[in-house]
Amino acid sequence: MKKVIAFLASLTMVICLFTACGQTKKQEGQKTDNGKTYVIYSDNSFAPFEYYDEGQKKYVGVDMDILAAIAEDQGFKYEVKNEGFDAAMGAVQSGQADGMIAGMTIKPERKETFDFSEGYFEDGQIMVVKADSKYASPADLKGLTVAAKTSTMGAEIADKYAKQYGFEVVYYEDSPTMYTAVSNGTNAACFEDRSVVGWAIVKEKLGLKTVGEVIEPGLYGFAVKKGQNADLIKMFNTGLASIKANGKYDEILAKYGY
Repeated sequence: MKKVIAFLASLTMVICLFTACGQTKKQEGQKTDNGKTYVIYSDNSFAPFEYYDEGQKKYVGVDMDILAAIAEDQGFKYEVKNEGFDAAMGAVQSGQADGMIAGMTIKPERKETFDFSEGYFEDGQIMVVKADSKYASPADLKGLTVAAKTSTMGAEIADKYAKQYGFEVVYYEDSPTMYTAVSNGTNAACFEDRSVVGWAIVKEKLGLKTVGEVIEPGLYGFAVKKGQNADLIKMFNTGLASIKANGKYDEILAKYGY
């Protein structure tokens, strides 16, 4: 009888060990899914990275597709609120949003407030003027007014050059309004992400042109409030590496002409 009991006890231990091992392996191989739905803010008009498609009745773009691909790869849920760049930064800082993806350039100053993912796209600023304009450099803008989009790299470049070359900066909340101010002559120029304004000039026939060289190229990053949502940054980085490896990342860029 004692031998039977001992045998059954040993068998139970073996079954438990195999079950535990099986669970551990399964957990290690699973995608992350903590049941949470992350709130992600983004810009509302920054084509081709995020813009409203009337045909599909939703926001589309490079950022939207990259976020979707990474979420699918990593198995997390999210909802996007396209409220504008400045609003997105404010939402993350106030805790209303878990993160933001909006063509946001990773910079040392921003790292004081945000934690960033690895860079997922490289771009830089460029000067933009009317198609028939003779202005060819920031030095030509002395005494004039220049358009800038609030809280962006373009605004920082405009502010810096304004002090250096003696022009005034006028601020707008979104890129389309800024482009209109330049195309209708209200402002002499603006500074914008090269890939974004290049897309707009071709797709929307804006009557604008870019001049000069690319200014201060940098990497776009996914951002969270500093010290928070480290799991989300980790998933974004892991997913980004995965979609680069399996070709999905290149497919997304090719879809938008990159």
